[in-house]
Amino acid sequence: MDVLLTNDDGIRARGIRALYAALLESGHNVRVVAPMRQQSGVGHSLTVFEPVRVVEIVEPAFFGLGVYGTPTDCVKLALARLLPQKPDLVISGINAGPNVGPDILYSGTVGAATEAALEELPSLAVSHDDHKASVDLLPQARHVVALAARIDWTLLAARRVVNVNYPAGGLDAAKGIKPCPQTSAVWKNVYLEHKDPRGAPYWWLEGEIPLHTINAGSDKEMLNRGYITITPLRFEFTDHEGLAALSGLAADTP
Repeated sequence: MDVLLTNDDGIRARGIRALYAALLESGHNVRVVAPMRQQSGVGHSLTVFEPVRVVEIVEPAFFGLGVYGTPTDCVKLALARLLPQKPDLVISGINAGPNVGPDILYSGTVGAATEAALEELPSLAVSHDDHKASVDLLPQARHVVALAARIDWTLLAARRVVNVNYPAGGLDAAKGIKPCPQTSAVWKNVYLEHKDPRGAPYWWLEGEIPLHTINAGSDKEMLNRGYITITPLRFEFTDHEGLAALSGLAADTP
């Protein structure tokens, strides 16, 4: 199978390196096109006012193309110019930190996977609810590769992203896989104010999703309980009930 591998943490991140190793172990043909720099939180953004440049990253056990751009740039450029043919599967990750509930709107990991899904390619966004650099992600990466093979992609409608989140810690502590919906809970944000060495203010974003707002059975709750969550996502945003509510505005003249 031909696999395009990308992420938002950057081409040197441990998550993408673990997936690269796991895919090669399983005999897949892997092409890495990933950002050169950390791109967390950029969502589905594009580079449009400056050129996008690419460099080869050649190491003894790794080869990939590093892109000076966003995760979405990586997928668009890969499909348009860098790959000899369309891949059979696109995997974005493994992200350091979860992407559940409202995170999917901000996530570069999900943004890259979404771009692939819009091209009607099977697409996985993969995250791990842990930022510790000491955690070995190869077990999760091997699990992802096996999971991708188990999914019957023909049962999913076109333009869907399968969003997978692993609980914190090692894979052996996970309680199993839970297909589940997104939580409707949102972040409670705080901007902490500091002063730079010259006395000018700057702000640092912190926040959390309050536990009491998290829907039972949702991706966030199941992840907190130690399950591997799997959620199919679609990106057709039309509110059809709202459309009906606004239908009375239709008129022959403005």
